Amino acid sequence: MNKKLENKVLGASLIGSSIEWFDFFLYASVASVIFSKQYFVTDDPTVSNLIAYFGLALSFFIRPFGGIFFAHIGDRMGRKKTLVMTLLLMGVATVAIGLIPTYESIGIAAPLLLLLCRLVQGLGIGGEWGGALLLATEYAPPEKRGYFGSVPQMGVTIGMVLGSLAFYLMTALTTEEQFNSFGWRIPFILSGVLVVFGFIIRKGLDETPAFKEVQQSGTAPKVPLFHTLKYHWKEVLITSGAKFVETAPFYIFGTFVVGYATTTLHLKFEHIMLIVMAAAILTTLMIPFYGRLSDRVGRRKLYLIGATAMMLYSFPYFWLLEQRSIVMVLIATIIGLSIIWSPITAVLGTMFSEVFSKEVRYTGVTLGYQIGAALAGGTAPMIAEYLMGRFNHSYVPVAIYLMVIAAISITAVLSIKRHKEPGHEVL
Repeated sequence: MNKKLENKVLGASLIGSSIEWFDFFLYASVASVIFSKQYFVTDDPTVSNLIAYFGLALSFFIRPFGGIFFAHIGDRMGRKKTLVMTLLLMGVATVAIGLIPTYESIGIAAPLLLLLCRLVQGLGIGGEWGGALLLATEYAPPEKRGYFGSVPQMGVTIGMVLGSLAFYLMTALTTEEQFNSFGWRIPFILSGVLVVFGFIIRKGLDETPAFKEVQQSGTAPKVPLFHTLKYHWKEVLITSGAKFVETAPFYIFGTFVVGYATTTLHLKFEHIMLIVMAAAILTTLMIPFYGRLSDRVGRRKLYLIGATAMMLYSFPYFWLLEQRSIVMVLIATIIGLSIIWSPITAVLGTMFSEVFSKEVRYTGVTLGYQIGAALAGGTAPMIAEYLMGRFNHSYVPVAIYLMVIAAISITAVLSIKRHKEPGHEVL
């Protein structure tokens, strides 16, 4: 592959992925500080927070269905079509969130409309990840597949950086009253500009070489979902379990910590946004480094090191938070995201793509990723909030929960058998 095409492919997978995750994370950033108070209104703040986090979880539960729908299109008609469709779907839903009146204005219709938009976002992001990943890995030379597969993963943390930066700027430019009234809406509405930019870039892409091979050979199954569930159900279960430790800690470190630090530790919202943003920037820089490293030492080895470290870090993370210091929260978040989580996420996509054959690769990786995300990702802040409320605000059950999550993923990855085909040899 020439350098120009390489840059075009990596740029398209990264930019589109970053925009979609930016849209997706906007909700998570203000779930506990805006939506719990203005949309999910109850007499109990804990219940309001739980419902707001349920809105986060709801989008995860719908993601596998979005993944199935768009993966069918991706395996039958091409990766490019799905990448354009998911981007537009996400953009429309995100702008709509910024325009929904509050509970005080329209009553029960407000939270219902908000949840509807989250469902649409979930459908979009459900099909996005597999398409962006395969765009990168199916163009990649064999010796660079780990690096190529890590690039779309950078979109996750870039999206988090953009979301945190957007809300930090809005809190700096508006008073607290203005931010609560209209300031929080501006990032949602302006995201439409980014979506148009991403659409233009993705529209100029060609289909991947692997998909063209499937088209020419005529080996694509009529219903990729049925074929995958019949012949690759074990791989779907394994990759779903492998996803747990990549997704649950991420939402604890990047989402749950916002509400926990502001309400329990009594730290300022804008400071926590800066901390999450700083850790996400560093993590973004580390992901391609670990992607390149996986091309030399192997995906599974790097993943297992990260997952084991995550298990050991569960209690120390909360010990650092309990110091109730901005510096300690920063250190805790950087260790969790940038040092421990980044090698896990850097290799996850490439490792998944090497489990499934190219005929059903979009469907296979999407099912494993999105089912794992639904079971462990979107529910993580809600489970953490429930456990702390149930056990007198003790972090011990949450730390144990993270350890169990890590153990499940370690067991799953140890049982992975990679699919062997030319260019997809054992790591």
